[in-house]
Amino acid sequence: MGLKLHWFLPTSGDSRSLVGAGQGVPGGLTGLGAGDESDFRAPTIDYLAQVARTAEQAGFEGVLTPTGTFCEDAWLTTAALIRETTRLKFLVAFRPGVINPVLAAQMAAAYQRHSGGRLMLNVVTGGEPREQARFGDRAPKDERYARTEEFLAVVRGTWSEAPFDFHGRFYDAEGALVSGGIDPVPPIYFGGSSGPAGPVAAKHADVYLTWGEPLEQVAEKLSWMRELAAQEGRALRFGLRIHTLSRDTAEEAWQHAQWLLDGLDPADVAKAQEAMRQSESTGQRRMLGLRSRTAYASARELEVAPNLWAGVGLVRGGAGTALVGSHEEVADRLADYHRIGIDEVILSGYPHVEEAYRFAEGVTPVLRRRGLLDSAPTDARVAALA
Repeated sequence: MGLKLHWFLPTSGDSRSLVGAGQGVPGGLTGLGAGDESDFRAPTIDYLAQVARTAEQAGFEGVLTPTGTFCEDAWLTTAALIRETTRLKFLVAFRPGVINPVLAAQMAAAYQRHSGGRLMLNVVTGGEPREQARFGDRAPKDERYARTEEFLAVVRGTWSEAPFDFHGRFYDAEGALVSGGIDPVPPIYFGGSSGPAGPVAAKHADVYLTWGEPLEQVAEKLSWMRELAAQEGRALRFGLRIHTLSRDTAEEAWQHAQWLLDGLDPADVAKAQEAMRQSESTGQRRMLGLRSRTAYASARELEVAPNLWAGVGLVRGGAGTALVGSHEEVADRLADYHRIGIDEVILSGYPHVEEAYRFAEGVTPVLRRRGLLDSAPTDARVAALA
């Protein structure tokens, strides 16, 4: 089976330079980078529609939309984009601790009917105490994962066993159902690098997500999850969440990475790094562990594995690495990840309209020639590029 390619909706805003947003970064935005505020693209519905249409035209299967107080709400935003696209799927990220599971099951069913089955769900347990507290959630980490496990049990039960009864520690439901049922059942994506996360993913996820780490670290994590899933009598698909910066030549790509690095304000970097160090997320700590300091003169100093650049994570929480190099080199690295078991890749790049086209016109044809893609592109323009 080949790779499935997805893109990203920048619902916290976009820019030609690095926009610091995501887990561990208070307030959402920090350090607009090499440009200034004049090149910041606000996450208006018109701009996000442009990104979504670009992703669809460029041949991506779906787009991930993040969750949190640093961005626009994923459910409402992507629902508004259904009529702006025709086949693009929406990977909606949400936090199970702030929504009732039966309501979530109902929302997903309505979304499937209105979109023609284009919903995918990304369950985010949450690893930032201050972010969780904004929602009134002060549960400790282990308790959050236990609650997520019950949440997913109720959601799946409501979809497949209605009327569904459940009596647990966190949720109590009697006769749960969804009017009209749900068709198709949306796949559940789930990420988490800590001990409590693994069993939840093994029991309920369809796709386990990991951020872009060196190949051997990703391989180790996938092996861990395969073993846990086997104990549940299940098999998982695996996805990689990573940024991309590819150009016709490696020199051009690294020159642009240097431009991004040079534009960062050291004060913004220090602020973002300090915020990330307060995170309870094991994945965030692993991202931080890829760098030994906060100040770098050369972009190449942040190359932590062949073509794997940790510069994005200087100001952006969560996924903090990018594949940097020529189109052929980026295709090589994706082939490496696919070889160890990665089935899906969720990509992004600054700015998201332009970089979607760069990837589709540069890397996608290379992957297709090598027989590494899951299906043929549906857009005539992208098909012609291959």
